[in-house]
Amino acid sequence: MVLVAGSANLDFVVRAPHIPAPGETVLGGAFQTFAGGKGANQALACARAGGVATYMLLALGEDAFATPIEASLRSAGVKLHTVRPSGVPTGTAFICVDDQGENAITVAPGANACLQAQHLPPLQGFSHLLMQLEIPLPTVATYALAAQAAGLRVVLNAAPAQALSPALLAAVDLLVVNEGELRTLAGSQGSVAQCLARLPCPAVVVTLGARGCVAREGDIFHAQTSFRVPVVDTTGAGDTFCGALVAALAGQHSMAHALRQASAAAALACTQMGAQSSVPHAADVAAFLTQASQADEAEALLALRQFAGLP
Repeated sequence: MVLVAGSANLDFVVRAPHIPAPGETVLGGAFQTFAGGKGANQALACARAGGVATYMLLALGEDAFATPIEASLRSAGVKLHTVRPSGVPTGTAFICVDDQGENAITVAPGANACLQAQHLPPLQGFSHLLMQLEIPLPTVATYALAAQAAGLRVVLNAAPAQALSPALLAAVDLLVVNEGELRTLAGSQGSVAQCLARLPCPAVVVTLGARGCVAREGDIFHAQTSFRVPVVDTTGAGDTFCGALVAALAGQHSMAHALRQASAAAALACTQMGAQSSVPHAADVAAFLTQASQADEAEALLALRQFAGLP
């Protein structure tokens, strides 16, 4: 079983020709609301990946914004441990998506900021704890240490980027970052491979956008190319990657297999609007992978390894 502890938001999404610059007003197009939040997105992706029971610890307000979030998670089979702080609204995110599918996001944490140490449920029966950084950092550290003591594998998606204490990093078994977050934690000097080697966690995965992803597992490096898809909206793609990755690892699959599954799921997530609404099911990922071009992957893999500085 996997326990995800993290944020849950209601996303307010508007499409526009481009993301506004400071002081600029842009006339947008379609407007929609979606269930979101890094924690909730990852929990739903983990559940849809199949093969592992998924639970989530989250905080929601006593308001109408909480209803679609709970409905989305429950429809995917996620079992909820819900905290409801009195008088605090559900978290929200305001997202602008441009014509290339890129986005700019502003988050109002709301109830997410109220998750505290005492809210962690009993950890018996769980194999993995997956967290992000949209809940208070002291809470993340407390949960990580408790999970480590209970024998769980602690997975941290260090997003949004911020400095992490040595004590927290020492409790993390698998760190997942993008390239910007990697360089925040490891320093900006050197290749991707050199930055991965500088981090103290036993395993680290870095996502590199359209290039793919690279992992260091002990002294062994893995590389996985991205998959070419028509991009509609990149919102939630990274969260889909994390959830699918942990589901595969919790199912006792190898890191190489998990990276491939997660990369395919993340690619498919880019082909639809919304965060949770775009997360693919296991059958969709399996069908997609049967059609992937091995020839295209081989060429892209060589470019990826050269870019990352892999041996």
